[in-house]
Amino acid sequence: MRGRMQDFIKIHARDNAAVALKDLEKGTALDVEGIPVVLKEAIARGHKFALADIPENGTVIKYGAPIGRAVTPIAKGEWIHTHNVKTNLGELLEYTYEPAVEELAPVPAGTFLGYRRADGKVGIRNEIWIIPTVGCVNSIAGAMEKAFAAKLEGTSVEGIHSFPHPYGCSQMGDDQENTRTILADLVNHPNAGGVLVLGLGCENSNIEILKNYIGEYDEKRVKFLQCQDVEDEMETADTLIDELVGYAGGFRREPISASELIIGMKCGGSDGLSGITANPVVGAFSDKLIAQGGTTILTEVPEMFGAETFLMARCENEELFEKTVKLINDFKNYFTSHNQTIYENPSPGNKKGGITTLEDKSLGCTQKSGSAPVKNVLMYGERAQNKGLTLLSAPGNDLIASTALAASGAHMVLFTTGRGTPFACPVPTMKISTNSQLAGKKNNWIDFDCGTMVEGVTLDELSDKLLDEVLAVASGKQVKSEAAGFHDMAIFKQGVTL
Repeated sequence: MRGRMQDFIKIHARDNAAVALKDLEKGTALDVEGIPVVLKEAIARGHKFALADIPENGTVIKYGAPIGRAVTPIAKGEWIHTHNVKTNLGELLEYTYEPAVEELAPVPAGTFLGYRRADGKVGIRNEIWIIPTVGCVNSIAGAMEKAFAAKLEGTSVEGIHSFPHPYGCSQMGDDQENTRTILADLVNHPNAGGVLVLGLGCENSNIEILKNYIGEYDEKRVKFLQCQDVEDEMETADTLIDELVGYAGGFRREPISASELIIGMKCGGSDGLSGITANPVVGAFSDKLIAQGGTTILTEVPEMFGAETFLMARCENEELFEKTVKLINDFKNYFTSHNQTIYENPSPGNKKGGITTLEDKSLGCTQKSGSAPVKNVLMYGERAQNKGLTLLSAPGNDLIASTALAASGAHMVLFTTGRGTPFACPVPTMKISTNSQLAGKKNNWIDFDCGTMVEGVTLDELSDKLLDEVLAVASGKQVKSEAAGFHDMAIFKQGVTL
């Protein structure tokens, strides 16, 4: 605790809307930068109220940017939400490169205890992964995970996990390519000290096809088992897992520079405090890691709509700007090609938490990017190569986007939430709460609380603390979802199923 909780926040000097930081009663008198505001109705935590009269069709401003237009006149002190505000977003836009790029001053890198792989890559976990090529063998993969867990006892191998999915057959075109690419990315992920690729034999994305996507691999680290080719797949796997555990068990943690960390950033179950507490803390953390030479990846493209020009201005060069334009417009075209509007994004939970429009959500969501220049833009399934802030094409869906971050090379994912969620992805998934009530209520889900910002803890203090926590997790500390045994995976489905 750092003093009395604040009642509200006006985020930017240009704003004509403020956000309640706790439940406020009707009739509450507030002083907003010397201007008296009396609330005309009760305002729930995370929700907005008007700081001035806003006429019909007038612009509602938060984060210093438009988040929508008033569909009825809104009086000073009145609740601002979906009943009186609509989005300004429309179809495709024309963009101009207007760079506002500021490099971060480099600072000495910290260290963590990680695993240096034979190919020079770095992992923060030393696990055995069982990756099915097709959904038909999901149950066998799960049975293997359970049957062979005891083999890890007394070794440096930290877990054995299978990653079931319903794909790998009856797919066409880009949809099939997505599955093959993501599976190959996971095979190559350095958090896995050993990998068993488990196939059936008759699927479209069979082992021999998948090898073309995996590329060069270490035969001691990656083993293949095609179930139709053997009499007893469990008996064959028993031997292969022994070999993988023997190989992966030879790795030990050693000091490694934080400059080699790749951290994914995602939010879900957001509320009105997401863009005020947790997301800015993750953004400040991102800047601090990048200043040490590290890499962060921001995704969920539909939740950039309405805030994309801020990211475009931070693109290091015009080529990256054009890639970001393509990133945005490709997703807009994806929506319209399926006869869906491109601006209908906030979920019922988002709206209940105080998020009104997609612009409102996007401007809060992109706070996770901090202030660093954009150094790389990746298509879905591409792996991170350059250091610094990276943008990744993936939808907003929590499981799909987090899996995409892992597939692109993220060692862990920082997941901010105002509503709470228990899920995980193939890599450690740290849950960061926007409010302390959630952290207290769902202590079994939440790893890090940013709600203390409204009690006076500074952004700099919290982001330093988050950096320390990331290094601890990179050094082996389990996040809550890991301790619960959760390891989920989801692939972006885009096409026809045969």
